Amino acid sequence: QLQLVQSGGGLVQPGGSLRLSCAASGFTLEYYATAWFRQAPGKEREGLSCIGSSDGGTYDADSVKGRFTISRDNAKNTVYLQMNGLKPDDTATYYCAAVVGIRRCVVLPEKYGRWGQGTQVTVSS
Repeated sequence: QLQLVQSGGGLVQPGGSLRLSCAASGFTLEYYATAWFRQAPGKEREGLSCIGSSDGGTYDADSVKGRFTISRDNAKNTVYLQMNGLKPDDTATYYCAAVVGIRRCVVLPEKYGRWGQGTQVTVSS
């Protein structure tokens, strides 16, 4: 079964950190571009960060640049999103998504065919 399984969300205080994980089963993430998106209630899905397939580079949206870092562990077949300096505006459901064979990734949801189940991140004191 081909799927992306997310973990790592939760409740954190402003200024805190979380690391989200996106583990693939049934396929090899190294050959896929993987991206993180989020969607808050009443808002459109927002692209955050992506990492290209193989030795493709990364991209971060301005809204998270310098605070969020995307990475991939090929041995664990998992992509991570390290989130630091979290703000209440970061509260949303976070999704990972993957598409095969794109080295120069983009954070456009319509480009991605496989999606994780979503995980809630709440930033509140």
